[in-house]
Amino acid sequence: MAVQQQLNDQEIASLMEIPHPTKQVGDSIYGSTKVFPDYQAENGEVYFGMVHGLTHESSVSLVAVLLGLRSLRKGFESALYFFGIGALNCLNTRGIPNVGDEAFPGMRNENAQIETFLEEGGKVFACRLGLSLHGAREEDLIEGVIPCHPLDMQDAMIHYSRKGALINTTWMF
Repeated sequence: MAVQQQLNDQEIASLMEIPHPTKQVGDSIYGSTKVFPDYQAENGEVYFGMVHGLTHESSVSLVAVLLGLRSLRKGFESALYFFGIGALNCLNTRGIPNVGDEAFPGMRNENAQIETFLEEGGKVFACRLGLSLHGAREEDLIEGVIPCHPLDMQDAMIHYSRKGALINTTWMF
């Protein structure tokens, strides 16, 4: 049985200022008006995402993968390039205590979304330098992820730029 703590007058006053709950579960607190048209890719349009975000340390990498997936579903030829610490997102050996296990819900979100991106026709590249800096092994990449030479990063940007790609670059330090 929980011990009921005594509240002083100021604590009670603070609790009573705003009635709770102000909304019920399922109530919206945001409008739903979409401001921009729901653009779809025109023939030959390309999307290229550069990802430098550490998995589960911020939303940078997950959002980058979700943007790539959304672009793919809009009909863009889509590719993601993971570099630096971002390359760790592409490891299929993530998990604790065993590969594939999650220490907390969502720990492997990036893995699942990268796998979906690949299954739906996207290309994924991972920088070998980014892997090596963190002791990650190339053979531990998610199946279908293409390992790249460290000098490929700039040339990948040039390649996709020349294709007229919409390029999204993320960075986390």
